[in-house]
Amino acid sequence: MNYIKEKLKSVRVKLFLSLCIVVSIIVIFLIIINNVILESFYLYSKVKNVKLAYERINNLYNTIEQNENMNVNIEEELNHIAVKNNFDILIKNNQSILIFSSDKNLVSTINKINEMMLNNGEQNFIIDSKTTTKQRIIYQDEKVMIRRILDEKNSMNNIFLSASLDNGSSLYIRIQVASIQESVQIANRLLILIGGISIIIAGILASFIARKFTDPILELNEIAQNMSKLDFSKKYRTKDTDDEINHLGKSINTMSDKLESTIKQLRETNVELEKDIEEKSKIDEMRKQFISDVSHELKTPIALIQGYAEGLVENVNNDEESRKFYAEVILDEAEKMDKLVKQLLELMKLEYGKGEFNNRSMDIVELMKEVIRKCNMLLTEKQIDVEFNNSMPINVNADEFYIEQVITNYLTNAIKHVEEKDGKKQIKVQIQENNNKVRVSIFNTGENIKEEDLERIWKRFYKVDSARNREDGGTGIGLALVKAIMNQYGNDYGAINKENGVEFYFELDK
Repeated sequence: MNYIKEKLKSVRVKLFLSLCIVVSIIVIFLIIINNVILESFYLYSKVKNVKLAYERINNLYNTIEQNENMNVNIEEELNHIAVKNNFDILIKNNQSILIFSSDKNLVSTINKINEMMLNNGEQNFIIDSKTTTKQRIIYQDEKVMIRRILDEKNSMNNIFLSASLDNGSSLYIRIQVASIQESVQIANRLLILIGGISIIIAGILASFIARKFTDPILELNEIAQNMSKLDFSKKYRTKDTDDEINHLGKSINTMSDKLESTIKQLRETNVELEKDIEEKSKIDEMRKQFISDVSHELKTPIALIQGYAEGLVENVNNDEESRKFYAEVILDEAEKMDKLVKQLLELMKLEYGKGEFNNRSMDIVELMKEVIRKCNMLLTEKQIDVEFNNSMPINVNADEFYIEQVITNYLTNAIKHVEEKDGKKQIKVQIQENNNKVRVSIFNTGENIKEEDLERIWKRFYKVDSARNREDGGTGIGLALVKAIMNQYGNDYGAINKENGVEFYFELDK
């Protein structure tokens, strides 16, 4: 398919197709002209001939009457006109007596037509019980009426003239008209045949002529494409001719040599420079982001430590219990600061591609059980039921340290936000296999997350309920860590609102 598309874009094929289209349009135009104009032109010619015959016959009778001594055989002249034009001629004098008839059957036909004309007027009329004859007036003046009469049964199509001569006689001329539709079809078939032959001849000539012009252009195009890919090995084969294409080929060869030399030097010079710049840029960006995050998040714990430390120095409370409380607050805030800084450093490494992953085959079920065991004290304290029914090993290819962080963040997040539904607090853990993926999901009963927050919760320091942040000890970068880890693996993760709570999930390769 791609090969065909490329061929259709070539100059040679476009030239061939253009000629074919032009010839086809001309043939179609001629066919349309045939169908629309040929019949009208054919009838016009026949009507003109019959009018000329009327004028000649009328003039012939006038000439004889004016020159009584003129020796003219009128019957012979009328037969000559009839045979020459393939007419049937009938003449009656002013007393309706037959003077001349080139066809004996014409008399009865005229009588029947005139009879039906008297009865039915200028509408469709019947000559006999078995034949329906239709007529249409083509031309009419004071002396002449020309009609087209169609005998449907016998497929006879005639032009019929009835006229009055200057001497009072009545003239009738009948012309049998060939089937114009059949003639049109024959002409159309001939035009199609001529068009097909013309297309073949034009295609051969176009292909031969275009080859002489397109072959050098195609060669130059191939060289230019290779140059765009920094491949300067192919050169244009110059010829003895002194035309524009040959000059262009020489110029491209010269340009190719100069570009090859220049790019080679630039490539050697810039490789190391690009590496240094990229590395420094990443380090600088990491430093700025780290300083910004740390300065923003450490304001509160530093203020608390400073306040309680001043209280200890100034002996705000002299009793031992208050001093111990002050010291515990200072220690707790210091631990939070330490945890925050470590997590920020880890997050920076992951987001800037500096994290080192030691992927190996491990049992995700056993790792989940271990994390649940570590959180058992919190689960018991908050009276939370954990449902985890997986028992068979399921191996995944991942780094155990980072996946444990993901599971721990999900589980601790579920513990912090679990609420009682239907008389109990519940966390449901599921590990499911699907083709080459393993899906781990942790569900907790509680309030749903607002739809606008489902995407925001993965940003660093974004917290849905800021009032609870200091109570639960969260740093606000746990889900950002999950996002960074899962992006390294290129696997799906997310949060889904359920009927009675929220489910967080992630996937790993088996």
